[in-house]
This record gives sequence, C-alpha cells and structure tokens, in this order.
Amino acid sequence: MIIAIREIFDDILDLLFSLRYTIRIWDIIDILIIAFLIYRILSFMRKTSASSVIKGLFLLVCVAWFSNLFDMIIVSYIVRQVMQMGILVIIVLFQPEIRKLFEQMGTSRINILFRNRSRFLHIEKAIIQVTAACEAMISNGTGAIIVFERQVGLIDYAVTGVNIDADISSELIQNIFYENSPLHDGALLIREGRLLAAACMLPLTTNININRELGMRHRAGVGLSERSDAVIAIVSEQSGAVSVAVDGMLKRQLDMETFEKLLKSELMLNERKTRTRKERKIVTQN
Repeated sequence: MIIAIREIFDDILDLLFSLRYTIRIWDIIDILIIAFLIYRILSFMRKTSASSVIKGLFLLVCVAWFSNLFDMIIVSYIVRQVMQMGILVIIVLFQPEIRKLFEQMGTSRINILFRNRSRFLHIEKAIIQVTAACEAMISNGTGAIIVFERQVGLIDYAVTGVNIDADISSELIQNIFYENSPLHDGALLIREGRLLAAACMLPLTTNININRELGMRHRAGVGLSERSDAVIAIVSEQSGAVSVAVDGMLKRQLDMETFEKLLKSELMLNERKTRTRKERKIVTQN
C-alpha cells in the first residue's frame, strides 16, 4: 500500500516537472481567473438560499459517479437524463440569484470617482430627515418602509409605484405614510438623497426561518435586502419599533441614536471607504 502511494506521488512529481518547460505564464493566469470566478460564485451562492440547491446538485454528481463506478444501469440512465436538463434546471432554480449576480457585475462603480462630494451631504441630510420622520411616526403609531438605494439599481421596483422625484423632508415622508394617504401602502424609495418613488411593491423573503411575528413590511424589507444591496428602514405599526434590513439580516428594536448611526455606517462610511480605495488605485496607476 505504501509503495503504491509512493509510486503515485512520484508520477505526479514527474508530471509537474515535465510541464515546467511547457506551461506559460498565461496558463497560470487562466487557472487563477477560473479559480477566482469559482470562488466568487460559491461565496455568492453561500449567502443565498441557493446553497441548499448546490448541495443537492453535488449529491446528484456523487450518485452519478457512484452508479458509473459500480455499473448501475437503471440509476445511471436516470441520472444521465436528469443531468442532460441540468443547465435549464439551474437557470430556473437560480433565476433570482443569477439576476442579482449579473446586476452586481453590471453595476459600474467607476463613476463614484467623478461624483460631486456634495452627494455625501445629500445622503447625510436624507438620513437626518428619515430619522426624524421615523421618530415622529413611532410616536403616532404609523407604519412605514423606507428603502435607500445603493449600488444595485432598484428601477424595477420603482416603476411599480408612483414617481415622486422630490427633495427629502421629514414632513413629506410623514405625509406619504399617513394612514389616509393614497401612497401609504408600499415602500418609499430614496436614491442619492432624493425621494424617487412611493407605494412601491417589494418582493417578500423566502426565508422560512424568519420570525412568524413579523408582518408584511418586515418580510418585504428582508426580501429586498436578499436581492440587492439596499438598506431598508422599517417602522412597525404594531410594536412602534424601528428596524433595519441589510444583506438579508434584520436588526430589530433599535433606539433612534443606534438607528441613525447604523444608517450612516451603511450609507456613508462604507461608500466613502470604497471611493477612497478607488481614488488611491487610480493615483497609483497614474
């Protein structure tokens, strides 16, 4: 047994030494690119509900290998038929994740370098006005769901509501979510410190482990955060508490000071760090 393992190890070494004169630098780069893409795809899938589906596909591949190894005719036939439809099945099962992946890939971040720095002042103003509006709505027992758009565009959800395109203010937000307002049902979308649209429909989360006590606003907020990088603020009409949904996670029962700090951290600090890294990279290249 030890001799056989040693012979296999020697064969691998001989193969590597024989390739050292034929392998090119582009072959190494090619391998590294494929490895990076596989890593990114697996990392992306691990954060979504598709991870359980990937485990199922991996199990199917193991069954195919096992059936071929032991010449199981019927099992091999069934597995081959299933795998022939594999690409179509993957597209159907992973449709939300594939769309989100391409949205993130297609989002151009280079324009961050050319945006006016006053944009951060608009975002800061929006955070202050949203915080004031949420505090007032908590005291009045008014429910609300407010979405801050980041890198992933939310135009598909904006068109389901009513276009506003207005300067942000606490009073306007409160009027939108006032019980008798025609726009109070649905979400309010904010883009770069301006009110984009109201009464927007959002996707509900598919997470079966979410707390059953949470209502439709919380489920919609978590659902959108699973499909984009948006930051969603939710005011509960029943409990009078404010929550924030980010990256599929819901942070509940926040006091107003923590709520404002969390919004600034997600919307201003992270983006400022990203822009600073991009600027330094360009300066270094020049």
